[in-house]
Amino acid sequence: MNKEKIKLFLVDDDAVFLKSLEIEFLQHADFTIETFSTGELCVKNLLHNPDVIILDYHLDGIDKNAMNGIETLDKIKVFNQDIPVVMLSSQDKIDVAINCMHHRAFDYVVKSETAFVRLQNIITSIFRYKKMEKTLNWYMDRM
Repeated sequence: MNKEKIKLFLVDDDAVFLKSLEIEFLQHADFTIETFSTGELCVKNLLHNPDVIILDYHLDGIDKNAMNGIETLDKIKVFNQDIPVVMLSSQDKIDVAINCMHHRAFDYVVKSETAFVRLQNIITSIFRYKKMEKTLNWYMDRM
């Protein structure tokens, strides 16, 4: 049986962090990955139908006028509210995390030495939830 790869978008203006995250995901799981240095590029490519998006909170390291992570998140949700978006930031502030959740982020992860493991666990949870949802819908359709 041919299992379809998870399509993952990684969006971060820090080129070194973005590349290291991409390498980590490719080494530990079977993903199709697209990387973007700006929110604008991510939004332009949403027709590629990502399964999950990992999105940096700031995104202004290259262009100070670029969309920030929250603006990008809002545009993603307008395009397709069902795409899970995990916000990623170096800021360990509860108000930043709460703001992300108010904008319908699936979760919020602080950039740290444990960020990759946390992201892996979140992605696993997302697909476990989606599988349960499909099963529930299947049962409900037969009632």
